[in-house]
Amino acid sequence: MPTISKKGQLMPQSPIRKLVPFAEQAVKEGKSIYYLNIGQPDIKTPEIALQAVKDSNIEVLAYSRSEGSEIYRQKISAYYKKHDIHVSHIDIIVTTGGSEALLFAFGSIMDVDDEIIIPEPFYANYNGFSTASGVNVVPVISKIEDNFALPPIEEFEKLITPKTKAILICNPGNPTGYLYSKEEIQKLAAIVKKHDLFLIADEVYREFAYDGNTHYSVMQEAGLDEYAIMIDSVSKRYSMCGARIGCLVSKNKSVIQTALKFAQARLSPPTLAQIASEAALETPQSYFDDVIEEYVDRRNILISELQKIDGVKVAKPKGAFYCIAELPVKNSDDFAQWLLEDFDVDGETVMVAPAGGFYSTPGVGLNQIRIAYVLKKESLIKAVNVLKEALKVYKD
Repeated sequence: MPTISKKGQLMPQSPIRKLVPFAEQAVKEGKSIYYLNIGQPDIKTPEIALQAVKDSNIEVLAYSRSEGSEIYRQKISAYYKKHDIHVSHIDIIVTTGGSEALLFAFGSIMDVDDEIIIPEPFYANYNGFSTASGVNVVPVISKIEDNFALPPIEEFEKLITPKTKAILICNPGNPTGYLYSKEEIQKLAAIVKKHDLFLIADEVYREFAYDGNTHYSVMQEAGLDEYAIMIDSVSKRYSMCGARIGCLVSKNKSVIQTALKFAQARLSPPTLAQIASEAALETPQSYFDDVIEEYVDRRNILISELQKIDGVKVAKPKGAFYCIAELPVKNSDDFAQWLLEDFDVDGETVMVAPAGGFYSTPGVGLNQIRIAYVLKKESLIKAVNVLKEALKVYKD
């Protein structure tokens, strides 16, 4: 019979979604689940975005330009200027989510068997994007003991080879919630210029910076015009994950011209979603102020409750809405499946994301989970209580 490609066989399962069948079965059995596994905010999408779609008088739902609507890109440019990021609309390609922007970036700057250095743990789909692109991930490990801070630059230098084409960071980080400082971005800027590499920054959680900290973009750093590629998305900022609108941003004209060829090959980003995303740019600052206050409260409650559990270690996030928790278990994949199949507290259980899939180093992170604090505070407290009770009886 015909065979599946080697690339297809190597394509990793999502640690975030692979437990869905077990969750569905648990629901059929009457269990109620606290979903801590996926970064789907429960915050309401801005009404202005939804209303723009309702008010549209489109008679033919046509293609947009491959790089996205010019008016929308101009408005994105104006949005960035408010954040001290000075780019023109011609430096922006609208994509079908941040995921497509990453795939365009990988395809534009790397060939098969090239290497990209990524501090781990990292967003699990970076493994998938790399496999799909035939690119090799070279991890540099950040540690929970250091709150997942940027590893020493010397650790990056040791890993650079003639095959190295880029360094990729997520800032603030998924799954760690780590927020890179200006000084850390400058260290990375120095190393990519020294070794003639690209610096790709996934900045989809830009607004989510806590405790008086501010986000510093790679696009703000002087001297990086030819090196920096920024990935962005409306998914988390406006709680519009289903819109599937993101963008790739770079002042490197060769990168944009090349990415545009990939964009032309897939024709165009979704038209109605661009209308919603364009309208979302008019969302008032009060919306973000309220959202940030809510997430800080959720984070504080989650971390406080987790720290009460014997044997659990947790890093405190400075941004985004995730944290990594280290559990007194040998294999969090087995534990997460057991939670859904065999455990509940008064009919309630928890779905978490095993963290091993957020690493590319074999055997690392097996006793860790990623928690997305996208539930209301009362639900977070109940969810952590389920975890606490589960750990009392779980046997590896």
